[in-house]
Order: sequence, then C-alpha cells, then structure tokens
Amino acid sequence: MHPTSHYLTLRQISVHYLDWPGTVSSRLVPGVFLHGFGDTARSWEQVVGYLTQTGRRIIAPDLRGFGRSGWVGAGGYYHFPDYVADVDGLVRALGVDRFVLVGHSMGGTVATLLAGSRPEQVAGLALLEGLGPPDQGVEQAPDRFRQWLEDLRDDGRSRQRMLTREEALRRLERQHGSLPRGILEKRLDDLLTEESPGQYCWHMDPLHRTTSLTPFLAGIYRSFAARVRCPVLLLDGGETGFHPPDEAERAAAFSRATLRSIPEAGHMMHWTCPWSVASELLRFFGEEGL
Repeated sequence: MHPTSHYLTLRQISVHYLDWPGTVSSRLVPGVFLHGFGDTARSWEQVVGYLTQTGRRIIAPDLRGFGRSGWVGAGGYYHFPDYVADVDGLVRALGVDRFVLVGHSMGGTVATLLAGSRPEQVAGLALLEGLGPPDQGVEQAPDRFRQWLEDLRDDGRSRQRMLTREEALRRLERQHGSLPRGILEKRLDDLLTEESPGQYCWHMDPLHRTTSLTPFLAGIYRSFAARVRCPVLLLDGGETGFHPPDEAERAAAFSRATLRSIPEAGHMMHWTCPWSVASELLRFFGEEGL
C-alpha cells in the first residue's frame, strides 16, 4: 500500500506528512512515526509497508525544517518544543485522539516529550535508538550560547552549498561508515533536492547544522519519561548502535519498558533492517494488545 502526501499549516509552518490510510474495518489505533535528525518521513516506507498489512493507519510527518516541510522564517530557530507542538497539532487537526507513537533517534526524544505531556493520548511508545543524545549539562550553556551567536552572524543559512549526487553519497558514507553503499544510494532521493541539473542540496534547513543554544539535559528527559503511562518498547541496534553513557538510567525512568535489540542493525536500523524493525514493532503491538 502506498501513502498519500498531504500538507497542513501548523503554527504558520507548512508541515508535510504521509498517510497510509489502513482499512476501514480496522479497530487498531493509528500509528504516528517520527524520523530522526536529517532524515525524512519517506525513510519509514519499508518498515511501514510491512505494518500496514495489519490494516493500521500510519501517519509520518516531515518535522519542520526537514524533507518537504517548511522552514522557520527570518529570526526563527528550531527547538524540541516546536517539533512536539507540531506533532500535537497534527494529530489534533486529523482528529486522532489516541495513537501509538514510534520515534527514531531525534524523533524518539520528540516522542518521549509528547508522550510525557499527553500520556492519556499515547497508547504505546516505541523508541528506536531514541533515548536522546549524551547529557550536555547546564555548565555547557554559556559556551553553547556563545557558539549559537557566532553561528547566527550570517543567519546560519549560508552553510548551504550545492553537491553532486556522488559528493552527497560520500558525505553519507562518512556519517554512516558501517552502512553498505547500496543502502545509502537508495536513501539519496529522499534526502536530496535537485536545485539545478546535476546540483543538489540536502532536504533540510541548514540552520539545523548550527549549534542550539539549549543544552540537552538528561534529567529533564527522565522527568518526561517518568510521566509516560503506556507500555514502551526500547529497541537498539546492537553494539554498532548509539548508546549514551547513562542509557540504563534513562530506560529505568519508564515504568513499563521492554528492552530489545537487533544485533548489528546499527543506529539507522530502519534503513539496514526494515523487516526486523517491523517484526519487533508487530511483536510489541501484539503483546500489548495495541
């Protein structure tokens, strides 16, 4: 089943989302899938392709500043509360009162903040390598603020430059060195925009590459995790995945968490092992009656 593509204006930003409608007879609550940093909603297609066989409706937005969603205007910036508010507004606009929430990497942090803020609406939460980045500590705030000011002297958007597809592929290989080149090639069309013949730029606002003035504080993350009422799946990509030093402490903050692993899947598990990811999600949803 192929998704339909839609746009919705939320808080003055045009948000693009994909919608796999599911079957009319299905009584399963919809799923909302959130991508990670630099990624797009399209990267969920293989995983979702397996899941829609159950008849579940699935919605996957491009978070603001990524993919086909709009960029913030002059003087604006990107913060986690903005992503959370957009997803909250999206499900409200679509009339989705209760849903299962799946987030990869940065999308996992967004999902946790939303599930902790709206625990009555989230029936199940699955975090794919989504326990957040390393704790940055309040003591780092002045240095981050200074770097943020430096980055914004040219508004942060002059960093955008044109690339050939081969240059973009080599950039991905540096970022994801353990992934086969063939997998990265398949993702290029989702991650690039062709600005002129043979010249591309990333499908994201270059402002994302500046330093955020707000440090990530693990204590705040844990406080949101503690408010989550629903069953939680914490799925990692094995030894080659991303594991923050305080991973166990963050996981323990959830009252109903199940920990599972896909060995050798790595951080980009939905790229490398979509069937395994889908299988774990189906298993989780089945065990919890979701």
